[in-house]
Amino acid sequence: MTGDRVKGTETVFTYAAPRLKFGAGSSDEIPYEVRSLGGRRVLIVTDAGVQATGHPDRIADQLRADGCGVAIFTGVHVEPTDASMEEAVGWARDAGPFDVIVAIGGGSSIDTAKCVNLLTTNEGTLTDYLNAPVGAGRAPSQPLLPLIAVPTTTGTGSESTTICVLDVLALQVKTGISHPMLRPTVAVVDPDLTMTQPPGVTAAAGLDILCHALESYTARPYTAYPRKQAEQRVPYCGANPIADVFCEKAIGLLASSFRTAFRDGDDVQARSDMALAATLAGLGFGNAGVHIPHANAYPIAGNVRSYRPPGYPGDEPLVPHGMAVALTAPAAFELTYPADPARHDRLASLLRREDAGGPEALSDAVRSLMADLDVPARLGDVGFDAGDIDVLVEGSLKQQRLLATAPLEIGAAALEQVFRRSL
Repeated sequence: MTGDRVKGTETVFTYAAPRLKFGAGSSDEIPYEVRSLGGRRVLIVTDAGVQATGHPDRIADQLRADGCGVAIFTGVHVEPTDASMEEAVGWARDAGPFDVIVAIGGGSSIDTAKCVNLLTTNEGTLTDYLNAPVGAGRAPSQPLLPLIAVPTTTGTGSESTTICVLDVLALQVKTGISHPMLRPTVAVVDPDLTMTQPPGVTAAAGLDILCHALESYTARPYTAYPRKQAEQRVPYCGANPIADVFCEKAIGLLASSFRTAFRDGDDVQARSDMALAATLAGLGFGNAGVHIPHANAYPIAGNVRSYRPPGYPGDEPLVPHGMAVALTAPAAFELTYPADPARHDRLASLLRREDAGGPEALSDAVRSLMADLDVPARLGDVGFDAGDIDVLVEGSLKQQRLLATAPLEIGAAALEQVFRRSL
């Protein structure tokens, strides 16, 4: 029997998560968390916008009062690049050594902290660890430092995941590093820290939550993969019962709170629900995986020419990650609908579509939400046209780690169809 199982389809799924502390005021307990990890020399990683809120300085002062030495890096880019990651790593090497890292901010800060943690504890270059085929896909050989992730936006779920994402400037492609050792040790989710998000950031980050949950729930089932040996198992194992629970709850919270949080950023309950939805969706996709919309988001973000979203700092062209993901999500879910109509219909129902059934129900629900959030709904709205399709398809095809999680086989022709329907 055992031999037959090894040769057949998968019967095992895996689940992992950081230790989680959630609730208003929980960020005041970071000194306790640092102390429990044996930390005395702390690196805080954040960006200039979050630094201006005063949260990093408040937490640093609390840590110093508890007897810790603290250094604060504020140079995180809104959308990290290989250059910004290398700058952060160099800064940390000069300012260190440290024994605990605390990331305070959105996914960009948490992802930058993951990269700093990896490259200050392990030999090699950034390219060595980037996912293949962009990089060598090298695994860490040495233990990483404890990492405490403190999100200030409700979107990426990076506080729960094993992934850090960045743009490789020379290749104009977004890629990342994925390994279980990158998962934060502790996630401290304090909804009070999210109250200052501008509406545009709330919209883009919330769309990332939405797609995390939708893609994970519609991912290839873990039972559809060939049987793996224990040492072959990866964090993205496909849709599974535990991830399903997190994703359904996240969608339910979004359905009742997303529009309210966008319209009224001072609504405490809506902000709290969004923060919880972000964490739950992160726990879902951090184990099940995401697929086509996220794979497409990488070349969209990497090839933007002139679009600038409202509410974001700086003047460089930018399509925020959550927005980039959502732009092709409706067309992607129309493509994947035949793989499991019941799951797609269930998601449309959770998003409170009265006509929750059929190939376009989920896509229409996503489009309706995007319209209410006043965000670009088409690739043309952010500057792309039919002449860009080949470049976008080529960039998406490089994201095989994500496309492998799709519930059906995805090649160039399918991607071209999705991009054209999204123009």
